Amino acid sequence: MTDAVLEALYLDDLFPGQRLASASHEIDADQIKAFARQFDPQPFHLDEQEAQNTFFGGLAASGWHVAAITMKLLVGDGAPIAGGMIGAGGEIAWPNPTRPGDVLSVNSEVLEIKPSRSRPDRGMVTLRSETRNQRGELAQLFTARLVVPRRG
Repeated sequence: MTDAVLEALYLDDLFPGQRLASASHEIDADQIKAFARQFDPQPFHLDEQEAQNTFFGGLAASGWHVAAITMKLLVGDGAPIAGGMIGAGGEIAWPNPTRPGDVLSVNSEVLEIKPSRSRPDRGMVTLRSETRNQRGELAQLFTARLVVPRRG
């Protein structure tokens, strides 16, 4: 995130094809294990040695951890939606594992905007967000439908 104060984006500020980019977050083994201990206690998230003999062949972050980092980056400066990111559904995929030392960032694209007919103060925005590591590998693909307020 930059030192500049980010202006919140309203429905009226968004358009299909608009692209948004976040800051980055470096993940390390301690973060991976701490998240896993609390929320996803599986061997491939908790122990380097045990992880060697699993599907991942080494320590890997939980997909839910990657999702939480993505949310942090989006809310920070990646998609500063007015009123917050209010989800109304979506799809998520984790095509590649996230490893200790990976630096994640999010690039998003506004796919669709639908002003509400019954509630003129808001609309729905479909936002596709790609979380990639420093090598450009796709760690997470998240397509979300968001409730976004209109100005004033």
